[in-house]
Amino acid sequence: MRNKKIAVAGHLCVDITPGFAQGQTRNVSDLLKPGKLLNVENATVSTGGAVANTGLALKKLGSDVILMGKIGNDAFGSIIEKAFRDYDAADHLIHAKKESSSYTIVLAPPGIDRIFLHHMGSNATFCYQDLDFDIIAQAGHFHFGYPPIMRSMYLDGASELVRILKKVKELGLTTSLDMAAVEDGSEAAGQDWTQIIKNLLPYVDFFVPSIEELGYMMDKNIYDQWNKRAQGADITSILNVEKDVKPLADTLISWGAKCVMIKCGAPGIYLKTASSEVMASIDPQFTSWGDLEYFEKSYVPDRILSGTGAGDTSIAAFLKAAIDGYPAHRCLQLSAATGASCITAYDTLSGLMPFDELIARIDSGWRKNEF
Repeated sequence: MRNKKIAVAGHLCVDITPGFAQGQTRNVSDLLKPGKLLNVENATVSTGGAVANTGLALKKLGSDVILMGKIGNDAFGSIIEKAFRDYDAADHLIHAKKESSSYTIVLAPPGIDRIFLHHMGSNATFCYQDLDFDIIAQAGHFHFGYPPIMRSMYLDGASELVRILKKVKELGLTTSLDMAAVEDGSEAAGQDWTQIIKNLLPYVDFFVPSIEELGYMMDKNIYDQWNKRAQGADITSILNVEKDVKPLADTLISWGAKCVMIKCGAPGIYLKTASSEVMASIDPQFTSWGDLEYFEKSYVPDRILSGTGAGDTSIAAFLKAAIDGYPAHRCLQLSAATGASCITAYDTLSGLMPFDELIARIDSGWRKNEF
């Protein structure tokens, strides 16, 4: 791809992440027991959401980026704007003066899947009119993240997001789409997510959700069965790639997906692509990506402090590597390695490493996890 500039739009918030001592909690009931005082360590306050996590990770990894997220005129909005200015990436933030900025309290004890307390804020009104498509047209790739927690992006069969992605494709950009968890009982949970995915796929070149998100959206019965099997543990710890992950990827390809990268938590990352002809329709450089299937096991991290942003930064690494012309398997390796680097810090960006350092470590035999 000649134009390697990447525009990232979608969800943006402040993350407040209390620190937990290693081994402090063994299960979720230790966290949320009524009347219990749980001592925690220093909190990390950082930007969160796809625009911050994926967008700023791309910036730190060396990509030229355009970042478009919506913030309010409040304390959290000021935190976000300052963080983006520190990365010289605040020029295209969208300001909603009469709305509150989004925030998330992230409970991420080591060994337990994260729990989020989330306020949607100005993300709820994010819409087509907020985007400057003349600016987006300066990029070669467009990434959108987290429509399930952006109200206007999932209503009416995600028609507003379809409109955005269709316009971006008309501008000649390649595209990618990330999802987010859907809260049971919420307005988002009442949407037909199977149909939404089918509506979006014609305008998405790289679909990069998590396996939990796919299970919930594509077959709620299967998702409920996974939860029963997990018995309160992380769903990804009990999944089988051949029996649980591959069938959903195959279904997505049958619906017209081109390239599907599924984040499978600590076990690793799964990649499935359509035919060479379909992949070449994204860009000729992806012709060699036709009919691929890989599962890349995760790398053993130096330490585990927080899983916050690991999936988003792994997406950033995958997209940068793909756009820069790396082979598909190397893209997956760099994606998994970046996720392993991310979790060595409480915030999303501090642990990230340049590609040349990651490649040297991978090629020297970086040990992988076995699940």
